[in-house]
Amino acid sequence: MSPSQLIPAFCKDHELQIQLYRAKENATSDHFDIWWLGQSGFLIQWNGSCVLFDPYLSDTLSTKYAGTNKPHVRMSELVIDPSLLDMIDIVTSSHNHTDHLDAETLIPLLRANPEIKFIIPEANRTFVTDRVKCAHDFPIGLNDGETMEVKGFTFHGVPAAHNTIDRDEMGRCKFMGFVVQFGKFSIYHSGDTLWYDSMADILKPFDLDVAFLPINGNDPSRGVAGNLTAKEAAQLGRQAGARCVIPHHYDLFEFNTADPADFVFEAKELHQPFSVLKIGQHCAYPL
Repeated sequence: MSPSQLIPAFCKDHELQIQLYRAKENATSDHFDIWWLGQSGFLIQWNGSCVLFDPYLSDTLSTKYAGTNKPHVRMSELVIDPSLLDMIDIVTSSHNHTDHLDAETLIPLLRANPEIKFIIPEANRTFVTDRVKCAHDFPIGLNDGETMEVKGFTFHGVPAAHNTIDRDEMGRCKFMGFVVQFGKFSIYHSGDTLWYDSMADILKPFDLDVAFLPINGNDPSRGVAGNLTAKEAAQLGRQAGARCVIPHHYDLFEFNTADPADFVFEAKELHQPFSVLKIGQHCAYPL
């Protein structure tokens, strides 16, 4: 795609920044706001606080792989310069792949938010701090089965299989998802993951309001680790009892994407409630 053919953002740059500030000004504890920022990046605002999951807001990978046999050709516009996101309280990285741990996104984001908290898998601490150029003790590390309260949000570590549940020499997960509880709400951000046997059983007790799940599938010919398919995302949402599934991990790179219409079809077949967002689009929960 040429730049003129990129999928346009629903809302972007300073317009999006203004929308975020207005949401904070009108915040209450009886709902929360959601924005999809592309790939697996979601921004949540509740009661005046903002949590940013796995942001990728640069062209790092397109530049890195230009001219190779695995070009990361961008499909969609960059939604916002990370330096404009100066209202973030918590940011996460679910694993070390660049579209979930990007120095060109995180360094300006941390600079713009001096009081920010950074949540990562504990197994990845050394890699993370080297990439982001932060103090070794700055990130807050979690392992699966562990819980941490941060600025009014309770984070629970959940294993992710990308493509396997990979652990370090101390048995700590390198790929994670996070269940986050705040007020009367509970959400799940999967990171990148395939389905594994105990997954729905782990998630169901959290009584999830929203599950953010990937839909780009697992195609070995792409040369990258895979994710849930559209059908599996709908099935997992249903089995875990999520009141809403919002899909992610598509419409960024031409070689590694999916059609959200396939997810819509599968969700309707299973009577699984869902919401499909455009990049930069906002919705409020309860929907």
